[in-house]
Amino acid sequence: MKPDKRKPAYRFLLESGELPERADRADSLLSSCTVCSRKCGVNRLDDEKGFCRTGLLPVISSYGPHFGEEPPLVGTGGSGTIFATHCNLACRFCQNSDISQCGRGSEIIPSQLAEIMIRLQDAGCHNINLVTPSHIVPQLIRSISSAAGQGLSIPIVYNSGGYDSVETLRLLDGIIDIYMPDAKYGSNAIAADLSRVPDYADVMMAAIREMHRQVGDLVIENGIAVRGLLVRHLVLPENLARSDLVLPWIADEISRETYVNIMDQYHPDWQVSGRTEAKYPALRRGITADEFARAVRIARDAGLHRFPDL
Repeated sequence: MKPDKRKPAYRFLLESGELPERADRADSLLSSCTVCSRKCGVNRLDDEKGFCRTGLLPVISSYGPHFGEEPPLVGTGGSGTIFATHCNLACRFCQNSDISQCGRGSEIIPSQLAEIMIRLQDAGCHNINLVTPSHIVPQLIRSISSAAGQGLSIPIVYNSGGYDSVETLRLLDGIIDIYMPDAKYGSNAIAADLSRVPDYADVMMAAIREMHRQVGDLVIENGIAVRGLLVRHLVLPENLARSDLVLPWIADEISRETYVNIMDQYHPDWQVSGRTEAKYPALRRGITADEFARAVRIARDAGLHRFPDL
């Protein structure tokens, strides 16, 4: 496969010799874990496990070319997705709960993860798409360093739930080409109820600011994303995600050129599937066409205009 004409960010760090050093600095976060904003403080170097239930080694559920992502990531060859097991969130409606909450997957060492990245590049994928990476950043930097030394030369996508530590993100500066965070909630109170994270909105906003500082607005060349920020926002019933706060914030505080995927696929799953939902009964149903249209209208009224398939 021919590499993209634009050199991925991490190739510069490899050539300067900084990439392995960055991996060493990231490893130091594991001894009293501060990798994500939960800052559990466990010693993952000794395989202790905190909220994310991941010790020293990353756990991977699956990998392969994926054609269900946003069009600029998919192109003709697909997005080379690698699904990390476990999560630093605990979303009650998670649609991948078998991976994120139930732990389906197997531990691998960084050199094996590097081999997977090379395999996806050889298969013709346009990028390496790291799904739910927030809790395994040190291991990913080590793997990317190894893969880059073996010839990896396609963009790296950081596909997170948005609950990312700014300090950890700074270690990724110059490594990640495309940031694709969720902007799940505009309300800390609702985030506490639905994802067990009482400071989500504050942390997410700081994280997205840092991501945009690093990579800017999404750059698309010949239909394929090569660098920049892409934000996802899942619309919830009865505006529980507070789209009216999240979308204008993106426009006003990040950029009106932000590429935003406003998603309509919410359905009851995991802990809200088939159960009585006393506090938020609307979660027992999917969203309506009017609810989705309202979120899109909010985004457009705020000045956002780069959307997939809208």
